[in-house]
Amino acid sequence: MPRTFRKKERLGALSEINVTPLIDLAFVLLIIFMIATPLIEHSIPIELPEKETESTTPNAVDFETISIDREGRYFWGKEAIKWEALENRLSAIAMQPNPPVLKIRADRSLPYQNVVSLLDLITSQQLTKINLETL
Repeated sequence: MPRTFRKKERLGALSEINVTPLIDLAFVLLIIFMIATPLIEHSIPIELPEKETESTTPNAVDFETISIDREGRYFWGKEAIKWEALENRLSAIAMQPNPPVLKIRADRSLPYQNVVSLLDLITSQQLTKINLETL
């Protein structure tokens, strides 16, 4: 009985799809995006805008000014104030029935975290009338 070494001919189509290359491609794209996304976010230089027009504010609105100088010192109006005293003053203002608008003035060269910390303190006292002053 002679033996033949021919391939069996397939008469039907494959019913399975090989998804391994597709999964490999998905993982490669995921890794590329994971590496590229932080680089894109940090590569954009930003200069904050300056105020172009004068804003019209009603005269009946009370303002309290909180300033932060270049060294990170806090001022209530023109009076230097420590962080703890600022917390106490903000909690006293929060108790008022109609609290004033808090105008925040910060030096341009100041680290942004100082302004964010001040905003966190203000919002923790449930004060929502905030004005960020620009040039």
